[in-house]
Amino acid sequence: MAAMIPENIALHRRSRTLELSYPGGEHYELSSEYLRVYSPSAEVRGHHPGDAVLQTGKMKVGLTAVKPVGNYALQLIFDDGHDSGLYSWDYLYELCVHRDKFWQEYLDQLAAAGANRDPDVQVVQLQ
Repeated sequence: MAAMIPENIALHRRSRTLELSYPGGEHYELSSEYLRVYSPSAEVRGHHPGDAVLQTGKMKVGLTAVKPVGNYALQLIFDDGHDSGLYSWDYLYELCVHRDKFWQEYLDQLAAAGANRDPDVQVVQLQ
């Protein structure tokens, strides 16, 4: 099966979204926050299953640049300094088509951890 490669990619800095248009009319807009918390980097996903690090406080993160990597991926540069994730065409498309499911899973993980999306809010849990 051939990789789903976007026909058009547009970075919208003001709205902090990455717009992807695919052959056949599929069109998606992914927030910088969503892309950041689902970065494929080892810093986020870990080196082994179960090593993933829950990303918190990323609500206001933005993208500063999008760079092609060969013919197989994009490197996304975030304004919090994160730039080590390479988003393959397959992974980007997976993030697009499963956005609602993945986003809800992330929100559920935050709630379970008592964590917050807002970098200006500190959550303290008393036992």
